[in-house]
Amino acid sequence: QVQLVESGGGLVQAGGSLRLSCAASISIFSFNGMNWYRQAPGKQREPVATLPNAGIVNYADSVKGRFTISRDTASNTVYLQMTSLRPEDTAVYYCNTYFRGKPYWGQGTQVTVSS
Repeated sequence: QVQLVESGGGLVQAGGSLRLSCAASISIFSFNGMNWYRQAPGKQREPVATLPNAGIVNYADSVKGRFTISRDTASNTVYLQMTSLRPEDTAVYYCNTYFRGKPYWGQGTQVTVSS
C-alpha cells in the first residue's frame, strides 16, 4: 500500500510563489517516477509535471519556465516549486505515481491565485 500526502497549497497573489510537497510512505525509487496533476473547477484533471527516475523531466506547456519538479530521496518527498503564479494556475494539485501497476493519488492541495 502506498500513501501520498500533499501539502503547501494556499492563497497567493498573481506573480507570487508556492512550493508544494508530496511525501510518499515508501521509497520513491520504488516507483518509475512521480507526477503532479491539477484540476481546476469545471475542468478535467491535467498533467503538470513528470519526474521519472531516469529520463527527461516533462512539463505542461502552460507551466514551462515557471514550475520546477524535484525530489529529496532522503525524505521520500517530491516537490513542485511554482513561481510567477497566474490566476489560471488556480486548481487542486495532486501528486500521483504508479506502483505494481496501480495508480496512487494524494488527497490534493488547493492553490488559489488572486489577480
